[in-house]
Amino acid sequence: MVLNANVSSTPGPTENWDGPSSSKVFSISFSRIRDGRKVASVSIHGSYQLVRLANGVHSIRSVAEDETFHPVVGPEAEAEALYARQARLAGRLRESLEPFVIWDVGLGAAANILTVLRAAQPFERPLRVISFDHTLAPLRFALEHAEALGYIDPFQAVLGDLLADGRARFENGGHEVTWNVLTGDFPAWLADKRMAGEAEAPHLILYDAFSPAKNAAMWTLPLFTRLHERLTPGRACLMPTYSRSTLLRVTLLLAGFYVGAGRATGEKEETTIASNSIGELEAPLPGTWLSRVRQSTSAEPMVEDVYRQRPLSEENWERLRRHPQFN
Repeated sequence: MVLNANVSSTPGPTENWDGPSSSKVFSISFSRIRDGRKVASVSIHGSYQLVRLANGVHSIRSVAEDETFHPVVGPEAEAEALYARQARLAGRLRESLEPFVIWDVGLGAAANILTVLRAAQPFERPLRVISFDHTLAPLRFALEHAEALGYIDPFQAVLGDLLADGRARFENGGHEVTWNVLTGDFPAWLADKRMAGEAEAPHLILYDAFSPAKNAAMWTLPLFTRLHERLTPGRACLMPTYSRSTLLRVTLLLAGFYVGAGRATGEKEETTIASNSIGELEAPLPGTWLSRVRQSTSAEPMVEDVYRQRPLSEENWERLRRHPQFN
């Protein structure tokens, strides 16, 4: 295999909201060539890379986290399978004309929420979206590479408003969307009862944080317990996410959620979907799943923002067995 690289730099400040700026913006393009044929390409710009996946679709890679967004099938296809379809938007958006609230946890490059917005276009129910992330840098990078990524049209002007003002209001097919973005520490925001209490409780949560090994603070039992507490009793909320790990599922159950097997996406044969109503789950985890928990070496929920793997404690095993989902 041959790796070809072209490097260029231009004067100017970089937009890095969480670290020191640089005096130059570096742009590096790589091409992997096997037997005279280009099989993959990467374009690096600051802290993010534009990556061409094996199926020809472009996505974004975080250099700092060493993780690629939607790494197998690409941003739009994964978001459609994991979030838009599992949210059952068609039925839920027909329920009433009261605003439908979405918490987009892990805005990233906006593939998840934009895919959901496109799927919602035929319906009249207004949407209120709150997106959370610790930085808007990947969104800015995505907007700069809108043509290659493809999924951003026709939302470029909306994303420009979000980057400039932190909010946007616009017509989306048959309804109005009010979209706010909050940057900062999501666990800290959620723990602040005054701040979190001011946000409308969600009907749908798109949960897409970096993996626990890279971002343990976003996968702890205290966080998901607080998230469950923010839901409106008696009003269904769905929360799909990409992981199917025993650790995550035990954490969600002990936080108060009902948990089901989610649909396949990319190389994952199964994902996870949680809800405050078991009736909303198409495939709730059965009691037989508990035997997997008992045998797992990684089932004990994290209570601090430090990633570690442990078997489930006896105390939490008893709590899990008494969960209403299994009784």
